[in-house]
Amino acid sequence: MKDAVEAKMTVDWSECDQVESVAGKVGGRPVAKGTRIPAETILTGEELGATAEETQESFPSLSLDTIRRVRAYGHSHQPQLQP
Repeated sequence: MKDAVEAKMTVDWSECDQVESVAGKVGGRPVAKGTRIPAETILTGEELGATAEETQESFPSLSLDTIRRVRAYGHSHQPQLQP
């Protein structure tokens, strides 16, 4: 049950200037602008201990500034339960 609830938890990325949601692009999921890299993936990497530099090694199309700003936004906006 806990996993089902956590799977429904997500950050509201609608006001993050580094993230976009485009219909037909990664299923409309929020991604770093100009990429197909889900914003949640950037946060998950940090939660698993990856530094911004290590994340950039995995996703060279992301600038360190973008990684840091997406992470900061994600941390400053508490996840909200989606219906």
